[in-house]
Amino acid sequence: MAPIPLSERPLDKYWFIPFFVLNIAVITYMIDIEQVTTMPPIAGKPYPWWPPRAVVDIVRWYGYKYDPLLIARPPFWRASIYYDIFFFGPFYFYAIHAFTKGINAIRIPAIIFGTCLTTVVTLILMEEIYGEYAAHDPFFVVGVNLPWLITPIAIVYRMWMGGERPFDTDKKTC
Repeated sequence: MAPIPLSERPLDKYWFIPFFVLNIAVITYMIDIEQVTTMPPIAGKPYPWWPPRAVVDIVRWYGYKYDPLLIARPPFWRASIYYDIFFFGPFYFYAIHAFTKGINAIRIPAIIFGTCLTTVVTLILMEEIYGEYAAHDPFFVVGVNLPWLITPIAIVYRMWMGGERPFDTDKKTC
């Protein structure tokens, strides 16, 4: 059986693959790296060699203006950042390849990824709304983070409903 061409899988082409690319290019290996290389974020402290200075400045601006959790960086937050860097990051590279080529072996890793990311984001959003470091504007911060809650749920659904071979031509897929 051949995989359904990517051109016939708009959900994969226009939602999931761009989500993986965004996470590699911006979130995991820029913003998350900023979170662990500028700990604690002190004004006047030298900038790290990576990420670019503009990214550090934007993250700090956003954190001070909207999201105190991003500045406080309590232990659970840092743990979630390391998890993203060392586990989700490599997954994103493989997922881009697998979703592009229609490789069915991504099914179980994608389900695991989706459930893990949903769990992590739920914990973070609870802190953003009710915690010690609650966001100044929780509706805005939750809105900004909503794609990281909706997308993994959609991926789990896509992989679960696709059966053992979610990309094969004998099935209707997204």
